[in-house]
Amino acid sequence: MESSGEASQSDELAGNLGATLERVVALIRSLNTMNVMSRSASGTLATLDRSGPMRLTVLATREGVTQPAMTQLISRLQDAGLARREADPDDGRVVRVCITDDGRAVLAARRAERTQRLGVLLTRISPEHRVALAAALPALEALAQVHADSPVPA
Repeated sequence: MESSGEASQSDELAGNLGATLERVVALIRSLNTMNVMSRSASGTLATLDRSGPMRLTVLATREGVTQPAMTQLISRLQDAGLARREADPDDGRVVRVCITDDGRAVLAARRAERTQRLGVLLTRISPEHRVALAAALPALEALAQVHADSPVPA
């Protein structure tokens, strides 16, 4: 069980981490100037790219949006040729959503642009800060994975 001192430290870390990550998220969003798309669209494509085809209901839950909102988003992505609906090979009555090759190409271009622009920024901070950022990556990935495996309820 966590002591009140440990809980206080966790709360302080959560507050500081949340505030800093808000700024980092804004930074990351600003790095993509080509293939401009909403956070929901790019996040959904990235989820499909990472996790593979999935039911629309599962995708909506993972992305934290309603099923009607996800249905509209997938229709727009499908119209743009970035995603498609297909029959589930295990149950033909079920429809899954998957990313297309064009969707992967758009994501790759966005990631390449972001990587290049972020690389420029990294040259502007100290080597010590670059080492600290590299050391923090496993912890940040673990935090993201914990949430992916078991989201905190609203």
